Amino acid sequence: MDITDIFRWLQRLALLAPGFLLAVTVHEFTHGYVAYRLGDPTAKAMGRLTFNPISHLDLFGTIVLVLTGMIGWAKPVPVDPRYLRHPRRDMLWISLGGPAANLVTAIALSLVLYAMILGTGGQVGPSAAYILIPLVGILQKGILINVGLGIFNLLPVPPLDGAKILEGVLPAQQAYQFSKLEPYGFIILMILIFTRVLDYIIIPPIRLIVSFLLPGLS
Repeated sequence: MDITDIFRWLQRLALLAPGFLLAVTVHEFTHGYVAYRLGDPTAKAMGRLTFNPISHLDLFGTIVLVLTGMIGWAKPVPVDPRYLRHPRRDMLWISLGGPAANLVTAIALSLVLYAMILGTGGQVGPSAAYILIPLVGILQKGILINVGLGIFNLLPVPPLDGAKILEGVLPAQQAYQFSKLEPYGFIILMILIFTRVLDYIIIPPIRLIVSFLLPGLS
């Protein structure tokens, strides 16, 4: 790797980092906030009900994001079902909160991007371009990462949110049987990632949603 490759890698990382930090923060904060509203104070007591991204970062999930440029994960927010009045139903809403927050964030970033483009009329001077061109790149990456994180977490593989959502909608007996996969979930997930089977599952819906949010730019 020569100096040019290092520079390109650092440039790519600089574009990815803001969107990823925003994505994992809103994702985990929303999990904790929904749990808190439903009666579980665990996340708040452990300092996870915060917009400080450092509290949410997971080393391996961050590495996966750097490698893929699209998917990754944070440290799961702790939830204690004993505080919940309706554990199965409430866990479904808590789990759904994170991916939903990412998709809402992607829409918000798309609106900011188009407002900025419309505000400039597509015409900027050389000095403004030094700021606006990187900012457009950051917003585009932020949209892609938020959509990617949201869709990725909807997969019904433990410990992803989709597994808890599926448990919440399955009949109790089937949900119990499905929960037995949890000890093997991370292994299943790694196999899906490194065999690239995951690409065929999540990339089409990610591209479809991004094409709506970034028509002509994605």
